[in-house]
Amino acid sequence: MTTDRLGELTAAGVAVWLDDLSRVRLSSGGLDQLRQEKHVVGVTTNPTIFAKALGDATEYDWQLRDLAVRGVDIEEAVRMLTTYDVRWACDVMRPSYDASAGVDGRVSIEVDPRLAHESERTVAEAKALWWLVDRPNLFIKIPATEAGLPAITATLAEGISVNVTLIFGLDRYSQVMEAFLAGLEQARANGHDLSKIGSVASFFVSRVDTEVDKRLEKIGSDQARALRGKAAVANARLAYERYGEVFSSDRWQALADAGAHPQRPLWASTSTKNPDYRDVIYVEELIAPGTVNTMPESVIHAWADHGETRPDTITGAYDHARQVFADLDWVGVDMSDVIDTLEREGVEKFEASWNELAAGVQKSLTAARAGATG
Repeated sequence: MTTDRLGELTAAGVAVWLDDLSRVRLSSGGLDQLRQEKHVVGVTTNPTIFAKALGDATEYDWQLRDLAVRGVDIEEAVRMLTTYDVRWACDVMRPSYDASAGVDGRVSIEVDPRLAHESERTVAEAKALWWLVDRPNLFIKIPATEAGLPAITATLAEGISVNVTLIFGLDRYSQVMEAFLAGLEQARANGHDLSKIGSVASFFVSRVDTEVDKRLEKIGSDQARALRGKAAVANARLAYERYGEVFSSDRWQALADAGAHPQRPLWASTSTKNPDYRDVIYVEELIAPGTVNTMPESVIHAWADHGETRPDTITGAYDHARQVFADLDWVGVDMSDVIDTLEREGVEKFEASWNELAAGVQKSLTAARAGATG
């Protein structure tokens, strides 16, 4: 008999989401196939994913021609192309949304990453994307920068569902949960139905090991090298501990009584960057109820082939995670600096991807205009 490993993971409380989207995946029925056959109940996107999708396919050509004829600017073209795909994906995932009473079946689209340090413009962009896609199972992705925190609260207060992205550190994660609670309290005061508002907090995993391991290699001692590959899982486990504390509080209970769903921790960046590590380590070591793991398709297939679902690999390991942090400090790794570096680089990488996406669209628009006038 074939083992349904993804079904086992789902039964353990982990929602399986796909970290990818393209028009080819949509038009071929590939996304719906993953929903039906691989327990995929959500989709995340980012500028990097869209830059690759638009660069690899001809499915966008007809829309690019129309946009070229209309003479739209590059930013409108990017929004039209990406929101078209996300709207389509929302429709594909709608059965999962309905079956889960609005918890899953979500598709995320990110605000322009160049606005990461501008609160008011981030909120305006979030509202514009919400109007453009116009689907109840949409998530607007807002980065967890200092300027992003008030934008998260203000966007939720408008009744708009939010995926908070680029979370690397524990203190920032606590601020994100505070922004979520404040946003729901304002949404309730504004008369919104809290049961319709969703949120996840995307806590990045593998990038932490990449940065910490680089520093451990530089230190070079046996004690330092022995800590390679341990920081990311420890960091995420301690984040889940904080999640448990916040969502067992009286403040949260008052919102839950009003129909609110908790802001689930979402493990992002879960593909293994170091080939020496098990390819599903960031899934196996982060299994706990009420979590989301968003995976590239390669990791989904790897899990289906050889993933091992063990019941709750997080809550019994808090003391071990704290010891890992103590050991990292002892050998000379400054985790505060690691987190600051990752946040800064995360925003920079998404800005670079957005610029790459815009440049690709600009090139395609120019070619389409030439074809339309030739």
